[in-house]
Amino acid sequence: MSKIIRIGTRDSELALWQAKIVQSLLENLGYKTQLVPVKSTGDLVLDKPLYELGITGIFTRTLDIAMLNHDIDIAVHSLKDVPTVLPNGIVQAAVLKRGNVNDTLVFKNNEEFLGSKEAVIATGSLRRRAQWLNRFPTHTVVDLRGNVNLRLQKLENNENWNGAIFAAAGIGRIGLRPEEAINLDWMIPAPAQGAIMITALDEDEFVLNACKELNHEETEICTTIEREFLNKLEGGCTAPIGALAYIKDEEVNFKGVLLSVDGSKRIDVTRVKKLGEHHDIANFCANFVIERGGKRLMDTIKNASKKTNVYSTKSFTEAQRLLFHEKVTIESSDFIKISLNRIHPRFVKNEIQNVIITSKNAVEALLTNFSPIELQFKNIYCVGRRTKRLVEQKIGKVTHFENNAKKLANYLVDYMEGSEVTYFCSDLRLDDLPTILEKNNIKVTELEAYQTKYDGLKVENSVEGVMFYSPSTVESFVQKNKVEVIAFCIGETTANEAKKHFNDVRIAKVPTVESVIELVNEHYI
Repeated sequence: MSKIIRIGTRDSELALWQAKIVQSLLENLGYKTQLVPVKSTGDLVLDKPLYELGITGIFTRTLDIAMLNHDIDIAVHSLKDVPTVLPNGIVQAAVLKRGNVNDTLVFKNNEEFLGSKEAVIATGSLRRRAQWLNRFPTHTVVDLRGNVNLRLQKLENNENWNGAIFAAAGIGRIGLRPEEAINLDWMIPAPAQGAIMITALDEDEFVLNACKELNHEETEICTTIEREFLNKLEGGCTAPIGALAYIKDEEVNFKGVLLSVDGSKRIDVTRVKKLGEHHDIANFCANFVIERGGKRLMDTIKNASKKTNVYSTKSFTEAQRLLFHEKVTIESSDFIKISLNRIHPRFVKNEIQNVIITSKNAVEALLTNFSPIELQFKNIYCVGRRTKRLVEQKIGKVTHFENNAKKLANYLVDYMEGSEVTYFCSDLRLDDLPTILEKNNIKVTELEAYQTKYDGLKVENSVEGVMFYSPSTVESFVQKNKVEVIAFCIGETTANEAKKHFNDVRIAKVPTVESVIELVNEHYI
């Protein structure tokens, strides 16, 4: 045991306390050690860039570099701060027996503010912020950074703050837990909170064998599950993810949570498995969360700091959002609002020989006013596959459909039976269809089935492309935005309107939202 094990540590009070614990344990086993506080990466030299070595983690990067440079033999970390994927060549050598896993609220004066509508709580953790706002949505959460001592001092100095949240293990280990503190048993801790972890080079057998004697198996099992859950959700410190596993009566108990940053959305999961049969817990629970909206929540969190580059003038479903390429940061809202009109019964009292329906909104208006049996239409002509599908599901067989109104009008001129047609339309319908028909001596009776109201908003300057689904969405957009963008259009009719305002106009292969999404993705590949 002649080799001196150099123990790398950050130089904060808590980091030094943790390193000294490891030093004491190793020396009790007969090993020689030396503490090496590492301040910064400024003087450290590497012959490879950080990304090639897989180095991440704001709290661990300095020690990772020092180890790869052979300036230290082991590094001591709070395991909750360690990225779930370690740098190339570095491995987890041991996890010490876990301390207090809880979060702790340090408060001023008394706890009465917990029952108040208004209160101010300080924390630098997204996870703590989200869980606090989930439980106390009317409270204000302010940012708090720095080491434990500095954060406690900031709490004392800010008169408007009611309390601040700390890791119970952190303030307990250095003897700074004040009397005015309570554990937050309801708050799910960070994955691996309360655990101290040792890393070493995977080639250093002497050090690995030494650290192996310090490893606490139960803590290793539980923290590994928690970190696998975190890794599967692709979280890290940028997402409000909590996880806690513990062993009781030969069973592994797990609970996890993913929240939106503001705490308004929350997905919980629990699982219990026999010890030895627990290896799928993390994967099962992560998939459970993902399938219940977790993917959308994570994407929203990841994209929060990104600038929107594509805007949709129609809101998306969850399934549609998942179709976008990773380079697309999408926002959406409905740029037109639909108001269904009352249609007088006299218009459908008798069978109508020829009917034109150009949108699903017209279908909804008809079905709001009448039952399907009242709608006696001999020939129904439609625009769009989805309108056709809805008509055939709700009203009756469609005689013919085209992808745009102009094509349908030309078809009707050549093939329609009779010389009259009833057109259920919007107050903002285009002129193409009725104009072509009337020029060819076909009488058009227009019934205003619904009203289209513009409800656009001004988009960010970062928006490069806009998705349009009707001429009305184009008109609504240009009312509030005088910018040049790529116009991704659902069909020719929409594209014709877009060409009046934009130079780069692209048309989807088929008139569906999914096809417009495909058009956007092709641009960003």
